[in-house]
Amino acid sequence: MDYFYEHYVTLILTAIYVGGCLYIGWYFKKKASEGVEGFYVAKREIPGWVISLAFFSTSASTNTYIGQAGKSFELGLSWAWMGFIWTFFCVISWQLLGPKMRFQTARLKSFTIPDYFHLRYKSSLAQTIRVLSAVIILFATLWYMVGIAKGCAHVLTSVLDIPYEYGSFAIIAVTCAYTIWGGMYSVLWTDAIQGIIMFGVAILMLAIPFMYVGGVDNLFEVVSNTDHLSKAGVPINSGLVTFGELVSFLYILGIGLSVGMKQISEPKNLIRFYSVNNTKSMRFAMIWTPVFLGISLVCVMGLGALVHGMATPEEANYLINHTDEVIGFMLDKFDNKLVSGICVAGLFAAGMSSLASVIIIIGTAFVKDIWHVAKPMQESKIIPRTKWFMAIYCLFVFLLTLYPIAGIVELTAFAGAVFAASFFPAIFGGLYLKWGTDMGALASMVVGMLTNIVWRFVFRFNYESLKDVHEIIPAFLLSMLTYVVVSRLSKARKPDKAHLDHVFGK
Repeated sequence: MDYFYEHYVTLILTAIYVGGCLYIGWYFKKKASEGVEGFYVAKREIPGWVISLAFFSTSASTNTYIGQAGKSFELGLSWAWMGFIWTFFCVISWQLLGPKMRFQTARLKSFTIPDYFHLRYKSSLAQTIRVLSAVIILFATLWYMVGIAKGCAHVLTSVLDIPYEYGSFAIIAVTCAYTIWGGMYSVLWTDAIQGIIMFGVAILMLAIPFMYVGGVDNLFEVVSNTDHLSKAGVPINSGLVTFGELVSFLYILGIGLSVGMKQISEPKNLIRFYSVNNTKSMRFAMIWTPVFLGISLVCVMGLGALVHGMATPEEANYLINHTDEVIGFMLDKFDNKLVSGICVAGLFAAGMSSLASVIIIIGTAFVKDIWHVAKPMQESKIIPRTKWFMAIYCLFVFLLTLYPIAGIVELTAFAGAVFAASFFPAIFGGLYLKWGTDMGALASMVVGMLTNIVWRFVFRFNYESLKDVHEIIPAFLLSMLTYVVVSRLSKARKPDKAHLDHVFGK
């Protein structure tokens, strides 16, 4: 009874939010089960405002609201530049990729990113590309999902005293349930609701340090002259507000590119373009999605630096080495039941919006782009098998969440780097370059994947001069160069004119 009295507001608000997500999944259960197109891409009938909010909410996940926000506790307000990089790539995604991807995927009757490669490049080798890209999805999203679940679990531990393992299981299980029930319908409609909640929570969380300390002037006075120690054990002083003093711009650029470029390459973002119902809706989303994302990122990216104004030196010494726990600490220290309840619901929304998106992506990638390619099955079996694989994969993610190998920022940045270097050249080439070939796409995927792994585990952390050079930089450059060079050298392999005319709309 004492526990319930202390946390009842947060528990009730969280229960209402979770119940709403489960209801939406159940509501769309029948509609999503009517066919593969319904379960995978919601029959391409979703209005623009839903797609816009869904894209925003899945782009700004737990990685943003907990991992990235907390990271600025260590690296200062310089980290807020990440928000500008992300917003730039959001604009690029909607202006450069969105309209053409919606047009081409509808013409080709594509339901997944891997089958887009197969249908666009149209060859026996393109089938290999489809399977390889599905394997990359299964590999990269694993670390992304672990990072998201880890962040939500830490918040539940800090605010509700729920053991870490119970919190991670809850976030994964609830999201898995409504995604399995309603497919892409439930993913997009819950994401839209989650986007509304997340937008408001971003503004609310920014206000907390100012309210706690007593105003803008007081907070910036404390933050600008803090006596807290940096991770290296030296006084921070004015480092929190001085650009580049606590972190190099090269590191900011690397992480910003790797996470920001997911918006132009990651399947969970790109698949939204498949479901837009018409051109008018696309135009609405092109304008408003960057607005939703940009304002939210401005609010949360530098939040951790401001939390120094709420922490004692002893608390700061702990948090500087555990930045994934900063936001949970902030809510616990502020100690307002209503604010905590609203924010926890918002942080749940941030995690669940991205988890749902990747859960359905990994299910479709394995069943339709690996299993179905290797051993074709009746369409009636595709959806049930997709659901079973989603459940099994989520259980595996939960087990990995118990023993995460890195912090949220690094986990999600690595996943973003893999997607950007492996997928973007083949996607951009498919949408814009008629001379792009299957050989170029395959070679760029292999080079992008291998460069990411080799640079991270062989060079980056074994040479001091390279530690701030994120793997996305060499991997993306080499991957793009590979696509162009190999496509030019294999120009005889481009699809025939009739196919290209169909793809490009002639």
